[in-house]
Amino acid sequence: MGIRGELFTTQVSAENRTYFFNVKENTKGDVFLQVVESKVSEGLGFDRHAVVVFEDEMRSFLQGLDKCIEFIEKNRKEKAKAKAKKVSDAKKAAEKSD
Repeated sequence: MGIRGELFTTQVSAENRTYFFNVKENTKGDVFLQVVESKVSEGLGFDRHAVVVFEDEMRSFLQGLDKCIEFIEKNRKEKAKAKAKKVSDAKKAAEKSD
């Protein structure tokens, strides 16, 4: 176990943020997931925000996360369809005016 109770850690880098997924164990033996977002602040440091989800709450947390991902994917597909229709309608209107 790491010095801060870390059992496992991985990170995901995005454009201007890094996400750290840390599985830890506290002094009572409780296992939990800590998700930390880190991004460069306007000053000289980093802004860091963390969410902690304990082991016994993980299933509920993941169910909520899955519902959000499903919503986002569905919404993205609907927006793409609407955008494609708008482009198609604009092309048809341009062809009619020619």
